[in-house]
Amino acid sequence: MNIQIFGRSSSFDTKKAQRYFKERRINFQYIDLNSKGMSKGELTSVLAAVGDIDKLLDPKAKGEAAALFKYLGSKEEKFVKLLDYPEIITAPVVRNGRQATVGYCPDVWKSWE
Repeated sequence: MNIQIFGRSSSFDTKKAQRYFKERRINFQYIDLNSKGMSKGELTSVLAAVGDIDKLLDPKAKGEAAALFKYLGSKEEKFVKLLDYPEIITAPVVRNGRQATVGYCPDVWKSWE
């Protein structure tokens, strides 16, 4: 298993995801969305697993980028906006190879073990 957790240090769900994998002694790599964000390839992989780009948008996100996101028409525009403004991505995003989840999803993670 090659687990990556994209999250924020201030996110309660990110902390719960880290605890979930620590309790099961599963190694993971933590990437802070606010400071590092996601690469184009990582975002493409997550999007392929999740299916809908709108699922990645954090409903609690504030700011101009979050407000304008819903008015973008094409998936390409939304994709670029998520790359440029990782603070509007729901945390945590957990990847296991080509599989990915958005938010706290222990039921899905259990099937990865």
